[in-house]
Amino acid sequence: MSKRSDGKETRPPGMVDVARAAGVSPQTVSRALAGHPNVQEKTRAKVLAAVEQLGYRRNNAARMLSSGRSRTIGVVTLQTNFYSRAAVTTGIEHAAHDAGYTVSTATTTSLDTFAIENALSRLVDQDVEGIILSVPLIHTSRRIEQLTRATPTLTIDGSRTDATEVVAVDQTLAARLATEHLLDLGHETVWHIAGPDEWLEAGQRRDGWRAALEAAGRPVPPPLEGDWTPASGYRNGLVLARIPDLTAIFVASDEMAFGVIRALHEAGLRVPEDVSVVGFDDIELAEYCSPSLTTIAQPFQHMGRLAVTHLLRHIEDPGTVPEPHTVAPRLIVRASTAPAPAR
Repeated sequence: MSKRSDGKETRPPGMVDVARAAGVSPQTVSRALAGHPNVQEKTRAKVLAAVEQLGYRRNNAARMLSSGRSRTIGVVTLQTNFYSRAAVTTGIEHAAHDAGYTVSTATTTSLDTFAIENALSRLVDQDVEGIILSVPLIHTSRRIEQLTRATPTLTIDGSRTDATEVVAVDQTLAARLATEHLLDLGHETVWHIAGPDEWLEAGQRRDGWRAALEAAGRPVPPPLEGDWTPASGYRNGLVLARIPDLTAIFVASDEMAFGVIRALHEAGLRVPEDVSVVGFDDIELAEYCSPSLTTIAQPFQHMGRLAVTHLLRHIEDPGTVPEPHTVAPRLIVRASTAPAPAR
């Protein structure tokens, strides 16, 4: 990659750039370069001229296209060790395989708009037939709008562009379920350890927690912020353990909740006898921590499969109006929650 004047890396020209320079669609560029007989020679000449002007280099997958269809789905995902991302990707791969498609993954190391643009461009250059955007998209851009308009795109975390379809769990409702469960057990209020601000899901869970407390007329403590890791849960758990009237915590992910429970144990507090803890995600380890974790279940693999089903429908009928599809959350009650202790 080359460098911009500000020192940042710039991406090489892609198929969308060729399409813009030639005044045609990316699909037309793909067909022209593949020698499709339905492309007029005048159009093919404009495409080739744009390729020459921009220095565009086709990838090997595009060269092998002869049918005009790649039978490939692209996935944009964040480089992370979090269980949720891997589980969603597994569901996508299984569903794609069952439908006769392969999956090409573009990994981004940040949620920066420029990084997501590059990931989308890499997939478009591979002639994927559709894209699943498995990263939060708080800020969109003109280029992201162009890319998702040119290629059928679906998001699975609640974020969207003007042209994308959404498959998501109702995060706000899920957080209300978790908070109301603790209030129903007699806790006066519920403290919250949220995820990072740049994740839409974290904000929606925080909103649901706050709405549940306000609806019940309970005090709303200041939320703490973690970064989804057990270490951040542990650090915040040590802070909360010093609060005298603490009896209940809603944590925005199971992995952070594991860290919280360890911190409470080290501070001499028992879970759930002294403090009840609710997590979020219901990853496989949640049932086996000590005590087993009450949590909100997110059907990650099901979400991945559902995303593929919706995307394939959109690929076959691009004229359909994208509509959100919301999956209902479930509260899984285990041993980490109990009635509020008598004071």
